[in-house]
Amino acid sequence: MAELDMILEGESAQLDLGRRLAGHVRIGDVIALEGGLGAGKTTLARGLLEGLGLEGEAPSPSFAIVQPYDIPDVRLPVAHVDLYRLDDAEEAAELALDEYLQDSLLIIEWPDRLGDGLWSHALFLTIMIEPDGARRLTARVPDAWTDRWSQI
Repeated sequence: MAELDMILEGESAQLDLGRRLAGHVRIGDVIALEGGLGAGKTTLARGLLEGLGLEGEAPSPSFAIVQPYDIPDVRLPVAHVDLYRLDDAEEAAELALDEYLQDSLLIIEWPDRLGDGLWSHALFLTIMIEPDGARRLTARVPDAWTDRWSQI
């Protein structure tokens, strides 16, 4: 798995990265978003959803835990998941997230709550806040994403 870093200056850069990702996602993909509170995980997810055709602002799935989006609102079905409020991997298992992989893109915030249950083909994007407020994004790119990531 390759690891690549980039600096994202401001919220618009995070939204733009999400929009660019939208041109390369497929059903069955998993995008795992890691980072502390306020790092911009939801912002990046909103850019991705916008790039998939969603009009209007996507709500954070913090309270719903799973926020689904379907055609025609987006060009392919998406399940946007926020696991922050879960205490352990057993609670996450009850969500049956693997079932979404049959017909959806899966975006997961706080994937560490899954324990060892995350799939090896997931694209991991870790966002860290730099001292100047910029975001450092580290992408752990699995083989399934190597060609696509080079085009982003």
